[in-house]
Amino acid sequence: MDRGDGGPDTEGVTDTDRDTDPATSSDPARTPGARPAPGATADLVVVGAGVLGLATAWQAHREGRTVHVIDRSDRPVGASVQNFGHACFTAQADAVQDLARVSAAGWTRAAADAGFRARRPGTVIPAVTPVEMQVIEEFRAHRGPEEVRVLDAAETARLTGAAGSADAPALTGGAHLPRDMRVNPREAVPALARWLARQGVRFSWSTAVHGVGDGVVDTSRGTVRGAEVVVCPGHSLRDLLPDLAVDAGVRTCTLTMALIARPDHTPVDLAMLTGTSMTRYDGIAAMPAAATLRGELAAREPELRGCDANLMATAVPPTPGHPGGVIVGDSHGYDTSPEPFIDAPTSDLLVDRAARYLGIRRPVVLQRWQGRYADSPSRNLVLHRPDARTTVAVVTSGIGMTLSFGIADLVLGGGEAPAF
Repeated sequence: MDRGDGGPDTEGVTDTDRDTDPATSSDPARTPGARPAPGATADLVVVGAGVLGLATAWQAHREGRTVHVIDRSDRPVGASVQNFGHACFTAQADAVQDLARVSAAGWTRAAADAGFRARRPGTVIPAVTPVEMQVIEEFRAHRGPEEVRVLDAAETARLTGAAGSADAPALTGGAHLPRDMRVNPREAVPALARWLARQGVRFSWSTAVHGVGDGVVDTSRGTVRGAEVVVCPGHSLRDLLPDLAVDAGVRTCTLTMALIARPDHTPVDLAMLTGTSMTRYDGIAAMPAAATLRGELAAREPELRGCDANLMATAVPPTPGHPGGVIVGDSHGYDTSPEPFIDAPTSDLLVDRAARYLGIRRPVVLQRWQGRYADSPSRNLVLHRPDARTTVAVVTSGIGMTLSFGIADLVLGGGEAPAF
């Protein structure tokens, strides 16, 4: 693999430039100016402190390896904290259900280690037409009643918090997927980084990586060496390894998202998918009636189809420095060099439609943002090993939060990417 402009030497890096000790930093997950020690060695070097990189570091630490994590930002601020925090295991493709189970166990153990909140309230899917209900029935028949509970309209409305609301749509029924989990990404990802730092995992924040290969990582602050290197750059793959990005068709998916105030009647652990979701998640989208649902949605919700929406909502509790609320979204746009602008009508559309499902008459928008993640039209996971000591792992769809711990286990175990 190309190692960029830098070489293996450590000229200009002195002992006084070494990393701040994470155990004594006031915030060990945010140590600006940390510099890799000259010729530093570790059993594992992880490039990228998003959820996949941190899951890989966590797994390696549990295995007794020494770990060094490098990230160009000074704390986790990328795709991993911009998402819904919805670990939607059940709706994934049949081919990755074993991976999903490993990931679920990883999330549970990591939450216990790092002290962040991880609950398993499941996912509710309200059905507003007979076709949506048909897809749910087919999915229940395919996966079994332990994984897909079919609900009547009243129970569905209770789980969305919209029972008795005149503003919510009339329901034909719904589903509950009890295996699915909820975390607050703005809490969980930084908490995991802090816990790893306290355990002795070395973090070099504010450090750009220019090239990797054969256990050598060339950075803006010197050269780091490891017995093994795992590169988790997300949609920045095009910056670090452009040829691989082109070969895999990797582009950036942009998402229109918002946080609205959560009224008392909306469950604090809400995780809701809708009919648009059933046509996007591979497990449900494989059902025979899903094709009919796509046509129905094109006629019934042309604006949602026009912005390639996956209309969904998840509630996040308040945490220090964050008010909590309900995350709603999202639209999907694809480009290799996306513009940063949020389309106001699209944002308003998503807030309006999500609020209707939740029986919220006048939603109060607290925040709006553009989420980003790596995407490829040809695959959901790039797993590339250019040499015996280097693995590049990029989730190229919106399921990185869900499968991160399972993929970390796959990477460290030398496994191959499943076909999905």
